[in-house]
Amino acid sequence: QLQLVESGGGLVQPGGSLRLSCAASGITLDYYAIGWFRQAPGKEREGVSCISSSDSITDYADSVKGRFTIFRDNVANTVYLQLNNLKPEDTGVYSCAATGYGGGGSDYMTVWHSPRYYQYWGQGTQVTVSS
Repeated sequence: QLQLVESGGGLVQPGGSLRLSCAASGITLDYYAIGWFRQAPGKEREGVSCISSSDSITDYADSVKGRFTIFRDNVANTVYLQLNNLKPEDTGVYSCAATGYGGGGSDYMTVWHSPRYYQYWGQGTQVTVSS
């Protein structure tokens, strides 16, 4: 059974760090592009970061550039999102999603921020940034 499972969320003070994990079963993640999304209460789901399938090209929302890093561990079949210098506005439920759209390559990189291009979703992990 195909499954994406996120972990690593929690409560952290402003300026702190977390590492989120997106572990897959039933699929081989290196064949898929992966996006991380977040949703704060009362707000729409927002694309945070992505990593392409074949050559691991990455992209980030402007609000997280320089603070978040996405990377793969194909042996572990896991994609990570490192969150540094966290701010209260980073609070939300973080979800990972997988897609084969565009072969996970350059076409995907133009649409990665749109949730409708993803076929598989995890259940999410809560990140709360508060003092």
